[in-house]
Amino acid sequence: MSFLADRLDLIKPSPTVAVNTKANELKAEGRDVIGLGAGEPDFDTPEHIKEAAYAAIREGKTKYASPAGIIELRKAICDKLKRDNGLTYTPDQIQVGCGGKQTIYNAFMATVNPGDEVIIPAPYWVTYPDLTMLCEGKPVVVNCTQDSNFKLTPEQLRAAITPKTKWLVLNSPSNPTGSGYSKEDLRALADVLLEHEHVWIMTDDMYEFLVYDGFEFATIAQVEPKLYPRTLTLNGLSKAYCMTGWRVGYAAGDKDLIKAMNKLQSQSTTSTSTISQWASVTALNGDHAFIEENNKVFVQRRDLVVSMLNQADGIDCLTPQGAFYVYPSIKGLIGKKTPDGKVIETDEDFVTYLLETEGVAAVHGEAFGLSPHFRISYATATELLEEACMRIQRACAALT
Repeated sequence: MSFLADRLDLIKPSPTVAVNTKANELKAEGRDVIGLGAGEPDFDTPEHIKEAAYAAIREGKTKYASPAGIIELRKAICDKLKRDNGLTYTPDQIQVGCGGKQTIYNAFMATVNPGDEVIIPAPYWVTYPDLTMLCEGKPVVVNCTQDSNFKLTPEQLRAAITPKTKWLVLNSPSNPTGSGYSKEDLRALADVLLEHEHVWIMTDDMYEFLVYDGFEFATIAQVEPKLYPRTLTLNGLSKAYCMTGWRVGYAAGDKDLIKAMNKLQSQSTTSTSTISQWASVTALNGDHAFIEENNKVFVQRRDLVVSMLNQADGIDCLTPQGAFYVYPSIKGLIGKKTPDGKVIETDEDFVTYLLETEGVAAVHGEAFGLSPHFRISYATATELLEEACMRIQRACAALT
């Protein structure tokens, strides 16, 4: 009998973290590896945010915080949601967690009973189904193919809802595809959700500000106010603010749900670092000009990667509206052979081949629930992206 808990068998280590770890290990061994697996901006945290952290340390703001988060940050989050999304919340409707992952964990742990169903459109962020299963729920995965720009349709949503459905998870712009739901898309999904009052909506808006080509971000409680009472709006400071390591995410929703999540967090982490929280107050309330400047670079990188991948034999890559990922199809490569005679049978075979032969680390599509694809993060130096895409082109050309 294993000493370890059986529940660990329900989940896997994060594939995206695993790819990044493997790339770093190979680099440490002296291998020439370009890591495109991490969903992390290569830009440094802006100076005014770092200065706020230094000030918090100097001023002794280093004590325990409430599980809900410091009141100054919760007020700043309320102001942000009103300013950017037209949503009115009070501080007792806000929880601050250790990154977006913890707020999702808290919400599922506080609400999901054994057998409850969580609708998860695929491709999905790898954490959604595993946390559902860890909480003894059932992920109901709905495949959203490249033909629909990787987005859930109203017909698919209606077919997936059952009396056991507890949550629908929406992520826009998406990790791993970069696809975004327009106001019209959300309006159509909202019409279905209005027919099913028992279904709550978890909307992960982490990439809200990373949108391109005039795409207008919207969140579902903004589009349909009647869904506000049963929507948990998630966001954080990691991506647009270049604060991945600061570990600050937040949730806004029903007071009783937030109270339950706070109860749970009081027995786990208590709170995220108070230094990170004070820095986040300045991030939300301060100058945001750097986001637009960063986005100009992301657009250039996106266009470079999409163009070069579409020039590779057997790869078909859509142009995403946001985030910093592409999710190209490798349908045209399945069944081909590598120079040493191995058959590319899956997208995992392909990314393994890329890493072994060309030193390019990417994440296979199966990890995100939809094959045959792979994910590349273009949140890295432009010259490295160009070199990586040249290597991918070379690897594809070598297949027969």
